[in-house]
Amino acid sequence: MTCPDLSAPAPSSTPPDARDVLTADEISRALRRIGHEVLERNKGATGLVLLGIPSRGVPLAHRLAAAISAVEGTDVPVGQLDITLHRDDLRRNPVRAAGRTEIPDGGIDDRVVVLVDDVLYSGRTIRAALDALSELGRPRAVRLAVLVDRGHRELPIRADHVGKNLPTSRDERVHVRMAEVDGLDVVRISGGAGR
Repeated sequence: MTCPDLSAPAPSSTPPDARDVLTADEISRALRRIGHEVLERNKGATGLVLLGIPSRGVPLAHRLAAAISAVEGTDVPVGQLDITLHRDDLRRNPVRAAGRTEIPDGGIDDRVVVLVDDVLYSGRTIRAALDALSELGRPRAVRLAVLVDRGHRELPIRADHVGKNLPTSRDERVHVRMAEVDGLDVVRISGGAGR
């Protein structure tokens, strides 16, 4: 089973069986906590670069940078990393519009790059991100921050920083909505047996 594409704009209606698992306030608290964890692990903000994976990883990366700036008093460079051409499902779905990759001034060589995404599921998106990153330079270290880890990994990939671990069945869907993309902040889960 492949991971559903959650990068498309949200449908206008909420599935009837959806339930909220993170509110806007809880998302903000999770990002502040992740910001503190990133700073602690890095021993400050020096040498950090945040790269969001489109589409919802990009606003998450900007919010995480703001949280780090509020604590550290320094701006962390933020960019975005398009993974379209590195996905392993291109043969099945070859018609995809490539997005933009934006690397902050100074690049990524010898920097600590924190990849930021909304949901960690099979691990295939992150594998594609690592492949895309390898074409851009050689970071000193690469770390992963996700808002939600829902399990069901198909590749040996683990997040360094997680907003919420959310055990799910493969039948369930996790819907991350960000105000910058969808007009509201919420994480919902829907589907699954018996729902």
